[in-house]
Amino acid sequence: MCNSLAPAPYRASSEDTDSRREYPPAPEPLPVPVMDNHTHLDFRHGLIEVSVRDAMDAAQSVGVQGAIQVGCDLESSRFTVEAVDADPRLLGAVAIHPNDAPVYAGRGELESALAEIEELAAHPRIRAIGETGLDFFRTHGEGLVHQRHSFRRHIDIAKRLGLTLQIHDRDAHDDVVQVLAEEGAPERVVFHCFSGDEELARTCNQNGWYMSFAGTMTFKNAGNLRSALAIAEPSRILVETDSPFLTPHPYRGRPNASYMVPYTVRSMAEVTGDDLSELCSRLAENTLQAYGSWA
Repeated sequence: MCNSLAPAPYRASSEDTDSRREYPPAPEPLPVPVMDNHTHLDFRHGLIEVSVRDAMDAAQSVGVQGAIQVGCDLESSRFTVEAVDADPRLLGAVAIHPNDAPVYAGRGELESALAEIEELAAHPRIRAIGETGLDFFRTHGEGLVHQRHSFRRHIDIAKRLGLTLQIHDRDAHDDVVQVLAEEGAPERVVFHCFSGDEELARTCNQNGWYMSFAGTMTFKNAGNLRSALAIAEPSRILVETDSPFLTPHPYRGRPNASYMVPYTVRSMAEVTGDDLSELCSRLAENTLQAYGSWA
């Protein structure tokens, strides 16, 4: 059961008629608050623009009490620092996205960009380096050389600063694991928008790496994700939106936001067989273990 309307900040005017870009209705609030482990509040995907404060107010109204705001390039990483200063319900992650690394390298700016990421990461409310990793879906050829170099540099920054590493892994599971083994993984590693199968889930279990599940696990064709979740170590699972992308079923294709986390959490409970309140409590505790306190 859900409310008939999206939260007030997300409601389009009557003049807006493109239903594909309308935000979905609000879900029933969760019985125990959780956090959204990965969101992009600076990205616009819907018909309207929502402020950081309004976005977090809407999330909190359905039991999503905090979020990790994630940077993907210098502009969004700078925004992330501003956002975590503006709203105490946010912690942040900063990085150069794997698909942006070759772009910076092509301009001769990758090393200077990585140096600024390290400077931004010194902010006390920046708790993760990410999203970084490998993407074999959108980057090919020589670009992968820069992507691998960038990933290794991000791992080094995370380890030296004692920060969590948030990984973007698209069609690159084996190579991501290999680089982590070669470089030595940071103490805390999160596979953002976990996209693997049971094999990768077992690898994460063995290494103590976190698996953050997004709306993708609710998709009808995502049996591999549900199978992975079913065997994931309970202390290693997290939940996220990756908003404004990856909106959970039955609203796939429409813009996503942190207030929609409850749809994914309820689907996760169906897979794990957990009581909803107990699962929420576990997700909240796991998030604190991964990133530290929001206080």
